[in-house]
Amino acid sequence: MLARKGLLPDGFLLTRLAEDQKQQNRHYRSQKARFITKTGSCNVAHKNIMEQGRFLQDVFTTMVDLKWQHSFLIFTSAFLCSWMLFAMIWWLLAFAHGDLEPRDPDGEPGPVPCVTAIHSFTSAFLFSIEVQVTIGFGGRMVTEECPLAITVLIIQNILGLIINAVMLGCVFMKTAQANRRAETLIFSRNAVIASRNGRPTFMFRVGDLRKSMIISATVQLQVIRRTVTAEGEVIPVCQLDIQVENPLRSNGIFLVSPLIISHTMERGSPLYELSAQSLASEDLEILVILEGVVETTGITMQARTSYTPEEILWGRRFVSIMTEEDGRYCVDYSKFGNTVPVKMSSLSARELDQLRGVQEGDSSSDPINLQGWGLVRAGRGGFRRGGGGASAHQPWYTQSEQPQREAEHRGQKKNKKVRLEVIGRRIEEEDGLGETSD
Repeated sequence: MLARKGLLPDGFLLTRLAEDQKQQNRHYRSQKARFITKTGSCNVAHKNIMEQGRFLQDVFTTMVDLKWQHSFLIFTSAFLCSWMLFAMIWWLLAFAHGDLEPRDPDGEPGPVPCVTAIHSFTSAFLFSIEVQVTIGFGGRMVTEECPLAITVLIIQNILGLIINAVMLGCVFMKTAQANRRAETLIFSRNAVIASRNGRPTFMFRVGDLRKSMIISATVQLQVIRRTVTAEGEVIPVCQLDIQVENPLRSNGIFLVSPLIISHTMERGSPLYELSAQSLASEDLEILVILEGVVETTGITMQARTSYTPEEILWGRRFVSIMTEEDGRYCVDYSKFGNTVPVKMSSLSARELDQLRGVQEGDSSSDPINLQGWGLVRAGRGGFRRGGGGASAHQPWYTQSEQPQREAEHRGQKKNKKVRLEVIGRRIEEEDGLGETSD
């Protein structure tokens, strides 16, 4: 309205509308649920579970999975209920034996009671606590007058030991859970896509803050996206494993210092058609799962995180955080997630292959050349896993020494294409003449 009256320029109005649209898009993206949160917890709510009794069949695991406040409430209730139950039993024994009847202190002594110094329910409750926690103040004790009282004493001691064992076991398992060790494993908040060895590469950084190592550590990447099959079936959460290439060219990592885990966006990758323009509108989530054995405890642990399209930076690269000082390597964690812009095309890996003249049928006919599902070795015997052709059988350390040969090979390939077109036309002409002659 102000723009119509000439109080505000039209350019300001258009800019403000564009900003409002961006804010609406950000609000919509923030409302979209993610499968794994940044802290590693699974963002899945289980509803309408009919068979609730299955959780009671594994009581110990159910109690370990409970929150701390719920566990303490259950432990306190178990102790109080057991004390009250046996206090009632001790009071009934004393009442049945006649120990609660009033007696004249100056008169003759009465019969020997089952439990000395029990005159009310309060004294019976105190004696129940003394028996179960083995305090033994000395004022109350069981006599040999009542065999039933001795049996109750044995049962209460056994039940108290069971409650203590379960409580200590649950507390130990809750404090020694594998996700506690994952608190000192950190992932970069953002992932990046940059060119590495001439190929678009998805990368993120992982590090361990403790000096104790993670033994047999492995990293696995999965892509979560909504897919539709050829029959029209909608799969809301389709999990696809993608190949990981780490610096050691194996399915394990040596996590002594922070590492940059990478995935080459080549043919067969779920990210093969991802470009800078389509990244903002993609409905996907990349999960990162790191598994290993804790060196100090021997417990298997797992750390998780995920990256949404808003957390993937196109055309950026992580800065170096490791330096050599005084004969040892030093890591600067203040630059752990810092990135720098690099020169990179906004086209997808598929479009770049098409511009380079790579035919889809060169290696797609061989299913072995496609990326395997899961965490596999990036190379075996010094050979790089590739898409077929002559480069697939060359050692990985000679790939960077042949840019000029590849350019010459591309030029020869273009010339061969022209010759094939001429031969094809001649063959078509000969076929046409053959058909007319027939």
